[in-house]
Amino acid sequence: MNEPSPRLRAPALSDYAPWPAPRPHTGPELARLLALLEAGGHRGGSVALGHGRDTASKDAAEAFADAWQKSGGSLAAVVDWPEDAASWLRQARRLTSPEPDAWVVAAGPVGWAQMSRRLRHSTDWDPHRTFGFASVGDARVPAAVGPGVLDGMRGATADGRVWTVRRGWIVESDSG
Repeated sequence: MNEPSPRLRAPALSDYAPWPAPRPHTGPELARLLALLEAGGHRGGSVALGHGRDTASKDAAEAFADAWQKSGGSLAAVVDWPEDAASWLRQARRLTSPEPDAWVVAAGPVGWAQMSRRLRHSTDWDPHRTFGFASVGDARVPAAVGPGVLDGMRGATADGRVWTVRRGWIVESDSG
């Protein structure tokens, strides 16, 4: 028997519209993201970097990649995905197959909602080892993707604060 697709249909996504386009990342956001990875014990480790195909997400991913490699870390994979696709399975497998120490995400909320559901349903991806830019820290994303999909994921806000997904909610704090 085939497993039902984890793809969210348009009516489910429209419940949370309008979805903002990703904004350019900030210096405090990037610095906090690097600090979160270090605090999580991932300094110098391998990271799989996933990003949307919009300009802001690509630029954020490139800035992270440069900073991460300069700090001694390595990139296990760099994978991009579209906002809309048939399933995102190929990208999900590419993001998880190198078995990285952690994942970093820069994407628009809709693309990340779809990709995270595919990751959770079809791979051994772990949201507790996943860190995101402010663009994926939209409070509507955990509600759209469903219970438990993103719990434990952390990231940085544009002003350098920390957001964490806890029990389906985005909780912000000054430290991670």
